[in-house]
Amino acid sequence: MSRVPSLSSPFLLGFDQLERVLDRVTKGADGYPPYNIERIAGPAGHPDRLRITLAVAGFTREQLDVTVEESQLTIRGRQVDDGEDRCFIHRGIAARQFQRSFVLADGMEVVGADLKNGLLSIDLVRPEPERIVRRIDIAAED
Repeated sequence: MSRVPSLSSPFLLGFDQLERVLDRVTKGADGYPPYNIERIAGPAGHPDRLRITLAVAGFTREQLDVTVEESQLTIRGRQVDDGEDRCFIHRGIAARQFQRSFVLADGMEVVGADLKNGLLSIDLVRPEPERIVRRIDIAAED
């Protein structure tokens, strides 16, 4: 099945990269672990922050990895069985690995991560860009 480009308007020039990013994001939407994204008001004079919170119960700091490469934030969790001789009557909590990725807009910065009560919180901020107006001279052909 061929995909019709959604950004094919003649007024949207140079958005090929954005379309590829949208394709990548929709392909990696698995549901685990569940997460929230919230906006947190910044202190006076500072921009608002975004906080991504993932439910990672059972994971320790050592089993979690948060990386930013180019414009992609990736969170990985790796649990391994402790190898003890345990006899489970029911095993509903399995050692499960995961990878969750978020594509960041230009200028977004990760300012910190915190693990507390089984919730991994990652704070992001986008500093206000400096507004630059540039005048373009029009060349005259005689």
